[in-house]
Amino acid sequence: MLKGTVKAGSRVFSTSLMRQCVCKDARAYSVLPVPRDQEEEAMLHRMMRVDHAGEYGANRIYAGQMAVLGRTQTGPLIQHMWDQEKRHLAKFNEILAENRVRPTFLLPLWNISGFLLGASSALLGKEGAMACTVAVEESISEHYNSQIRALMERDPDRYTELLQVIKEFRDEEMEHHDTGLEQNAESAPGYWLLKAVIQLGCKAAIRVSERV
Repeated sequence: MLKGTVKAGSRVFSTSLMRQCVCKDARAYSVLPVPRDQEEEAMLHRMMRVDHAGEYGANRIYAGQMAVLGRTQTGPLIQHMWDQEKRHLAKFNEILAENRVRPTFLLPLWNISGFLLGASSALLGKEGAMACTVAVEESISEHYNSQIRALMERDPDRYTELLQVIKEFRDEEMEHHDTGLEQNAESAPGYWLLKAVIQLGCKAAIRVSERV
């Protein structure tokens, strides 16, 4: 009888301990803090919505480039950058699901336009694809930097996990930017015009995706 009681108690203790561990693990992997009010919730949702949209669009751009240049010598380099973008997108998918953040309604548009941008730039050759990469990654890096500044000014201790994610992704976007320059992006036909047009489109996409 005593033995059975001990076993039962052990089961209760184990279950309780397991629940505590699960709760701690769940909090450890949470990137966004629990919003203090509706204003903070709206701010965080806007940030995550546009970041998710940006990484989604970047994935489609690299998919378009790979469709054209995947079997060339440039293919492995593009694939490497694309693999990193896939990881970025997976993380934001996780954050959106965990915090019930609605993605932008414009994902179908970014799906098509991103692929077409990637494929059309790749049709200009390796330099064209790299010019597109430089323009897009520079825009995304600047956007991430603006978010970092905003969060640091607001409360860096409160947003530690989020800042860590954004800084890590910003650094990898800058690596892609620098890689594009190293791969002679500036030799692409009409490089400066191409870059300006792409970045204008990126800025418009960022503003729209925050709201829609």
